[in-house]
Amino acid sequence: MTPYSLLFHGVFRRMDPERAHELAFRAIEAAGRVPVLRDVVQGALAPYLGRGAGGPGSVEVLGRTVPAPFGLAGGFDKNARAVRGLTMLGFGFVEVGTVTPRPQPGNEAPRMWRELDVHGVRNRMGFNNDGALEMAERLRRLRATAAGRAAVVGVNIGKNKTTPAEQAAQDYATCARLLAPHADYLVVNVSSPNTPGLRDLQTTEELRPILAAAREAADEATSVAGVRRTPLLVKIAPDLADADVDAVADLAGELGLDGVVAVNTTIGHDRGPGGLSGPMLLPRGLEVVARLRARLGPDPVVIGVGGVTCADDVRAYLRAGADLVQGYTSLVYEGPLWPSRLNRALTRSAGSVSAGRVA
Repeated sequence: MTPYSLLFHGVFRRMDPERAHELAFRAIEAAGRVPVLRDVVQGALAPYLGRGAGGPGSVEVLGRTVPAPFGLAGGFDKNARAVRGLTMLGFGFVEVGTVTPRPQPGNEAPRMWRELDVHGVRNRMGFNNDGALEMAERLRRLRATAAGRAAVVGVNIGKNKTTPAEQAAQDYATCARLLAPHADYLVVNVSSPNTPGLRDLQTTEELRPILAAAREAADEATSVAGVRRTPLLVKIAPDLADADVDAVADLAGELGLDGVVAVNTTIGHDRGPGGLSGPMLLPRGLEVVARLRARLGPDPVVIGVGGVTCADDVRAYLRAGADLVQGYTSLVYEGPLWPSRLNRALTRSAGSVSAGRVA
């Protein structure tokens, strides 16, 4: 067994999952705040992050050079507290959030469970976060440093639980307005199963005004700030029927959206409340990504997420048509060396990667 496996089975699996997550998160956050330690660890784990444009495995996408194609999915760093620590571990990019306009505590505990038999995680967190204003300030401070500007950071935005569905567009617009100047891309999250009624917003009738409002607010904010236009994507659920996936793709094309993130957690299980993530998501994730690529054509960005355990899973998403790939759950089971291990394998085989997709 690896040292992390011994730690996981001897300590972490005996702890409440949310408490174990917070302890690990704080350790990553703290390490990322110590420049010498951070640089030494990153140099050892992720030398590819310092190679800049044209480095092996780097991807030109969303107006940025992403140093490696595998990144962290939204949900781990909900408040943009540990971006430098997470890049230190070897993620090529980091998506923070989901963040809402106003702070909210999320759902009552217990709200996170390990599903050990399938190496999965089930959660009903409910967008617990510090609010968009606090995140904007953290990202502003991050971008004030050279290392912070070099990090590729996406921001996943949502609505507050107490906001009625008919006012959802205002919440997404508020987040976009506050965060677009500091983000490399924004993701409209209408696919979490843990905010009542949120997934109903994936219908094209409900989604259209949300995307339009977020796009307008982001453009206004970046224009005033004098920074580049921030790409806007939408994240969808694995539980959508194929016809609904096609409808979202068509809407994305109609509105000139920059891309789609697929997929979120699934409610297609009988293990209790909340969305389930882990290796069982991989087959559907690959299906949805391939369907989106075929429907969208070559230009809009597709980020594949769900069920990634090893570098071959990332390659499968790239073959299916993804430009970038994300993971999260296997960090719990594989430990802090996992992202660098995957991206090292991918950069070694970078000759088979073209524009983020396997040629």
